[in-house]
Amino acid sequence: MSDSGNDTAEPLPPDALGPRLMEVFDLVGPLYRRVQRAVEQGEAVEGLSVGVRAVLDLLRKHGPMTVPQMGRAQAISRQFVQRMVNDAAARGLVESIPNPAHRRSSLIRLTEGGRAAITAVVAREHAVLREVGGDLTDADLRACVRVLTRMLTLFDTVDVDGPPPRPVRATPP
Repeated sequence: MSDSGNDTAEPLPPDALGPRLMEVFDLVGPLYRRVQRAVEQGEAVEGLSVGVRAVLDLLRKHGPMTVPQMGRAQAISRQFVQRMVNDAAARGLVESIPNPAHRRSSLIRLTEGGRAAITAVVAREHAVLREVGGDLTDADLRACVRVLTRMLTLFDTVDVDGPPPRPVRATPP
């Protein structure tokens, strides 16, 4: 996965791991923003915003969910998810159904129109991603997913609905 020529099967020591993971962050940020712009450009075709697309895809993958569950799964605020659910509901893409586990928090599920819309979006995205080409292997992709999953786990405790964190001030040695 590395282009540095230092590929080994040995785990990196923490002092080497931090800078290497920052290389991943340096790529993930711009990649995320470019993909988001590409989805927004595709919005003219499907008429879905990035946020609505994310909600529809989450429901496609996991079935009916509550707004708080979707917020936690996407690491975004419940308020933002609720706005996206409202937008999707106004277009007939999702519907609210009773939640047998919790009366105050309805389940949100895809409608047939929502399923058709997200299926079309995902098919278009898969067609674009097939163009990546190159010599990527399944092992490369498994390693990438493993690294990103570990990085995501590190930040599992970040509260997306709470106040922003206070800046940390470095103390002199």
